[in-house]
Amino acid sequence: MPGLLNTQPPPAPLVVGPATKSATRPTNPLPQYLIDEARLIIPEAFDPTKHLSFQPPERIITMGEIGLENHGISPNAVSEPFQIFTKEAIEQIRAEVFSEEVLRDCQFASTFNRNMIRGMGPARAPFTYSAWNSPELISKVSEVAGIDLIPSIDFEIANINISVSNGDSVNIASRDDPLGDGLSSVAWHYDSFPFVCVVMLSDCTGMAGGETALRTAAGEIMKVRGPAMGSAVVLQGRYIEHQALKALGGRERISMVTCFRPRSPDIRDETVLTGVRGISYKSELYTQYTEYRFEILEERIRSKLKAERLRQQAKRSFDVPDMRSWLLNQKEFIEAMLYEIIED
Repeated sequence: MPGLLNTQPPPAPLVVGPATKSATRPTNPLPQYLIDEARLIIPEAFDPTKHLSFQPPERIITMGEIGLENHGISPNAVSEPFQIFTKEAIEQIRAEVFSEEVLRDCQFASTFNRNMIRGMGPARAPFTYSAWNSPELISKVSEVAGIDLIPSIDFEIANINISVSNGDSVNIASRDDPLGDGLSSVAWHYDSFPFVCVVMLSDCTGMAGGETALRTAAGEIMKVRGPAMGSAVVLQGRYIEHQALKALGGRERISMVTCFRPRSPDIRDETVLTGVRGISYKSELYTQYTEYRFEILEERIRSKLKAERLRQQAKRSFDVPDMRSWLLNQKEFIEAMLYEIIED
């Protein structure tokens, strides 16, 4: 008799975060032109008919193609760049990112990135927040990801990575040069959240490089073309080792990264806080993380309770192995939270 196949998916990889342990402001000032340009934009409310211009990607690379079949929560690994926002939308987002209130409250720096904007929230960035929470945008990101997703937590709407030109190259913090070609901007890493959608907020005319490099299961390196202004790349970054490559030319490279998790409470959620704990206000981060995890647990309990009541009505016997398995899954879910919510 043949042996039973192990249908359990492999565990999610270990995430290594920045050495930064607590919220730190950047020491390098932003160019004044970013602020001046933002002040010229008249604020608008988000309108999907005006501000979205979705065009499906020409290609979506699967997990199987990079040797990671059965890893992660979706068969889709990463997309080619695809158009998602109009020019008017990008102007509105940039206006919020470089507003006085956001620059006062939401600037962060780490050993991975010198200058980031994070945790803008709906009050300081209503357009950006409304866009990423719109059913129209969420459905398109989910379509490309191959699974129904929702934004992870409000603090991750959105993370803006800001790099300003220095000579003929974009000035991005670098830990090492794993490719050995002088073009690595950030070391190989896994993301803290299941999926990310990376949108380019800069005009990339005359810019070269800026690709995303993926490491396949065989150790080979695959490069995905970087997005142009208003276009995006969707990546299952929690399960794929990857890095951003330097962009050459152009006066700036500003990208917006929004994190996503599965909508269904029944799909495993292997989110960790390792990569974001040191670049967030911890009270806000822990509150939002705890809230959504409790919501998942609440939905699971309600669903299980309903199933139990239906079992009793059908006069079926109590299933001890099934109940123990379910309880163990919830125990692991809570234990994972204990591992993430820590005092420094």
